[in-house]
Amino acid sequence: MVLTAQEKQALLQLARAALLAAVRRQSLPDAGATTPGCEQLQQLRGGAFVTLTKKKMLRGCIGLIESEGPLTETVVHMAAAAALEDPRFSPVQEQEVDDIGIEISVLTPLRQVSSDKDIVLGRDGVLIRRGRCSGVFLPQVAKETGWDLNTFLYELCVHKAGLPPRAWEEPGTVMCRFEAEVFKEQNT
Repeated sequence: MVLTAQEKQALLQLARAALLAAVRRQSLPDAGATTPGCEQLQQLRGGAFVTLTKKKMLRGCIGLIESEGPLTETVVHMAAAAALEDPRFSPVQEQEVDDIGIEISVLTPLRQVSSDKDIVLGRDGVLIRRGRCSGVFLPQVAKETGWDLNTFLYELCVHKAGLPPRAWEEPGTVMCRFEAEVFKEQNT
């Protein structure tokens, strides 16, 4: 999926409006309203994550790996959830909103892989699942941390999924990869 610059800007504006509405405890913006030239956004389906940063530090990140609803709706709800529901952080306060930067990751469909050799660091995000335990890292995590593939998968298993350190190599563990189109506000 390749979004135009205008579509990316429309999604960022929608996420910004959702962030502000959420922290003010107001109704979320209408995800069905389209920006001229962006009518196709209503037809797009797929997962998305919204990442919030404050002074280049993570302030919230929530997303859906897969979504049957319109991409615009997913972005609105994930922006609100990242602001108020990320259990790692206290809810974003209204006085913080001007200092919050927004990044959106629009995901491709999941593709199950049989080995870590099928994963390209920096290009692929990874979902790992075994039983009721699961975790996900977006593709940009590898770039931001500088981790090699073994460290990336170790951290995903242990710290995100609550699995044993090398669970990706064990029977019964499902590993999927995906790519993401990542874009953010210019001033962040």
